[in-house]
Amino acid sequence: MSSERPVQPARGLLLVLSAPSGAGKTTLAHRLIRDTPGSTFSVSFTTRKPRGQEKDGIDYRFVDVKTFQEKIERDEFVEWAEVHGHFYGSCRAVVQDATARRSMALFDIDVQGGLAIKARYPEAVLVFILPPSLEELERRLRDRGTDADETIRKRMLAARSEMERGAASYDFVIVNDDFERAYSELRSVLIAERCRRERLELGFMRRG
Repeated sequence: MSSERPVQPARGLLLVLSAPSGAGKTTLAHRLIRDTPGSTFSVSFTTRKPRGQEKDGIDYRFVDVKTFQEKIERDEFVEWAEVHGHFYGSCRAVVQDATARRSMALFDIDVQGGLAIKARYPEAVLVFILPPSLEELERRLRDRGTDADETIRKRMLAARSEMERGAASYDFVIVNDDFERAYSELRSVLIAERCRRERLELGFMRRG
């Protein structure tokens, strides 16, 4: 009797989380990575300076414009864009690794980047995280204590646009009004997508 499991993952899972700044997507992303053995968190490259307690290689990979441009020329990004005067990009190697290991790669990026990944990899799963309200979002941004009033006003304007685009174009929408409930819903999306027939290799259906 064969000891091979009848169902095996046939391909990697690309999971994109997007949200306006302050909605809590990064906290959700890191919790999901911690609870999902073998998964990979895509640390984006950016040309902006670190904010607050951000650390290079953990929150972002901080590089200068010249280095970023060289990576574009070498086709090292699966997606990249200019946002608020700074460049951001997701490393192609993360996708290649997830595909080779048939594991999950999680991207914590904006809607523009998420849709770029979806256009290149239609099987990618896009999840948008909404704050309970714009008032709560502004309160969270102010509580950080890292941005000036003008910066917060710009972030709130950008948040409205981001929320409209994300809610209209993403596969799933989760409201982060209670962290544990939001995380449970995010975890449920992952479990369901891992069981999607197209992602599985059904060994018992092979002939011979």
